[in-house]
Formats: sequence, C-alpha cells, structure tokens
Amino acid sequence: MYSVGGFFSCDFVGGTAHWLGSLNHEDADAKLFAQWGADYLKYDNCYAVNETDFVNFNPPIQIKPHFTKMRDSLAATGRPIAFAACEWGVQDPARSWPGSSVANSWRMSNDIGPPPSWDNLFRIINQVVPITGFAGPGGFNDLDMLYVGHSELTAAEQQTHFSFWAAAKSPLFIGVDLTKSGLDSALAILKNTRVVAVNQDSLEKSISFKRRYTNDHDVWAGPLSDGSTVVLVINLQSSSRSVTFNLADVGFASATAQDVVTGTSLGKLTTSYTTTLAGHGSLFLKLTSATTTPAPQFTWYQASSGTLGGGANTRSVKGSTIVGNVGNGGTLTLNNVDGGSSGGTKLLAIDYINADYTMTNTACSNCREALFSVNGGTAVRVQMPISGQSWDILFQNYLVSLSGFKAGKANTITISNPSAWTPDFYRIGVQV
Repeated sequence: MYSVGGFFSCDFVGGTAHWLGSLNHEDADAKLFAQWGADYLKYDNCYAVNETDFVNFNPPIQIKPHFTKMRDSLAATGRPIAFAACEWGVQDPARSWPGSSVANSWRMSNDIGPPPSWDNLFRIINQVVPITGFAGPGGFNDLDMLYVGHSELTAAEQQTHFSFWAAAKSPLFIGVDLTKSGLDSALAILKNTRVVAVNQDSLEKSISFKRRYTNDHDVWAGPLSDGSTVVLVINLQSSSRSVTFNLADVGFASATAQDVVTGTSLGKLTTSYTTTLAGHGSLFLKLTSATTTPAPQFTWYQASSGTLGGGANTRSVKGSTIVGNVGNGGTLTLNNVDGGSSGGTKLLAIDYINADYTMTNTACSNCREALFSVNGGTAVRVQMPISGQSWDILFQNYLVSLSGFKAGKANTITISNPSAWTPDFYRIGVQV
C-alpha cells in the first residue's frame, strides 16, 4: 500500500492531482489497510506542511510526528505491517529516529530519478556514507527503488547499483516494467541469489565506507553472520580499465575470496588483487579465512595549529576548534610536519566536517573537494563525502596517500580550493 503523511499525495502532475493523504485520518486508513490484508505501507511526505506546499525539503515543522502517528495507528490494528517512511532524508531520520523506533525503513535521500543516471546513484552513495552504522535489525536505510532494467544505465552500472543496494541492506524494490521484452540481462542481475543473500543476511549489518581513491575507485566493506566479510570495489571512471583492490583498505593482509556475482572462487588473495572493471562497474567479493594487518598509526596535527590564509578562520564545535572557510581564497597550511626518516609517500588520515548535502546532482553531489599540496608540490584533488546534515558532525579517518614528503620535520601540507569550499577541518594525521 501507498499513502502519505500530508494533506495530499505525491503525483507526477506537479501536485495538481490532489489525491487525499492520510494526515489526520491515520487511524481510519490504517484500519482499512489492515482489513485489505496489507503487509507493507510506503508512507510519503508531500503536502506535509499545508495544503499548498507540494514538496518541501526544508519544512518549518517537525515531520516526525506524522510518521509516529501512522506507526501507532498501524500497531493498533494488530496486523504486522512493515512501515516504510519516505521522508526523503529530511531532518536526518537515520540519526534522529534511532533503530526501528519510528519505521522499519527510512528514505535517506530524495528520489533516485527519473531519469536513471550514474550521477543519481553516486549522489545517493555519497549521502549514505555517514549513516550506514545506523542501519540494523528492524530498521534500514532505504536508498530508493532499483533502476535495474532501464537502458539509461549500462549493464555494469545496473550490476553495481544492485550490488551496492544489497550490501547496504536497502530494501530491494524493482522499478521496471517486468512485462517488457529484452529484460533477460536485468532479470539475471535481480535473480542472483548470492547477491540477494547478502541483502538478507541475518546479521543485518550494512557495508560501510572504507576508502576513496578520488576519480579512481571506492572501497566499501561489511560483516556477514557467518564471520565472513563482503567487499565492494567500485570503478568511479566511465571507461573499462584495470583496478587494484588493496586488502589493507579493509584491514586484511590476506583472505580467501569468492566473486559474489559469478560465484567463482578466486583462491587466496595476498596484499592485493587486480582485475579489469567496466566503466562504473564493480568487484563484489566475499572474504573468508582472513588474516588481519595492523592498523596504521598516525602523528596528529590540529588544524587550528596551522597557518590560516585568505578568509579561513576558526570556530568552536563541542569544545573543539575547527578550521573553516577554506577554499575560495582561504587556505590552511600545516607546518613542521614529520616526514619520518625517509620522506616519500605518506598515508594521511583526515578528520573533517561537511554538511553540504544536496537533493540534486551537482559536480560533486553530497561531497566537497579539497586540494592537498605537500611542500608546494603539485596539488592532489581529494573528494570528501558529507559527514552528516549539520556542521557539528565529524567524519573521522578519511584516508589519502600523498607524495613529496622530505625526511625530517620541515614539511608543509597546504589545503585549498580556488573555486569552491572545502570541508571544515579538525585534525590531520600523518602515518608514523
């Protein structure tokens, strides 16, 4: 069943259909849905503020009471009805609605489309980065419906789409006309029992973000109930090419691997694994018998101890000093950074804040870019997803490798962006 916690329903004619919503009629509607034998209710968010405001991504009211009222009305029927809140990620339901206290799933973004596109997928992937840990038994991040079977996405993009949604424990809803001809390839993706099994795993834990190699590939991973680990490596480029998965990015030195999509055994992987991935394609692995590798150790440098240039300044967040207004002329330079005994390439860990989230596709949807330069050398562009929906939520240990360090403690790291804002920075670690 579908309804809406507003005066009128959502529609595709600009809000003019005025189909009645369930606001102020929750008890009667819930009772009717139960009488009809409904097992699932998608509860949308149009006209939530008043009878003229069709879609409002920044409503002046708290919308949570609309959803708790329908939750209670469904419970009063005595029929178990899965409750899917479709509030488009407004007011950060993953954080503000703990577990399954309000709904069994909550949309963590606005609509995935139409039209289907890789940009839509990437926007949603960036937006789920900081909230994967809030998904668990009885309550899940809903990444919206599946566009598998739509020709606007390549076969590789469709497979990545399905694999990511499954591993993130999103509800899986097919958004294509199954009576259309030519859907054999889409059905092969959707009916892959190994991928579906990851989604339905009894541990009910989402994959989480591990590493981004900007404009190259993403690494995500998470546990399964049998003690194994699933890993998803996503080719961020639009062309087919060789991509290397470093096992250290998920904390392992070696592991036995199976390709989840094909079921092929890859044997024992040690240190790394290189394969060819189609444009926006992915490598979906199940790792068992893994041996761990020690976590990297860092020397930390507070951003507030650095030299601020242009309009960069400091602010206090929960008793800590954060450097903001970096970019658009503002710069942050850390001095006297230890390059160790040999210099060269170092792994950095970055703690930052970025609440620049968006409901539309931009050049860097739900992320900001920063340019990092070591000792005045060529700057490296680093793409950093949102840390949350407010400017007091910290993302910790964003990893990036930078070259150009000299031996000793006379190194500098300069952060800038000449044409856009970077995230705000708390501290930066350089691997010991």
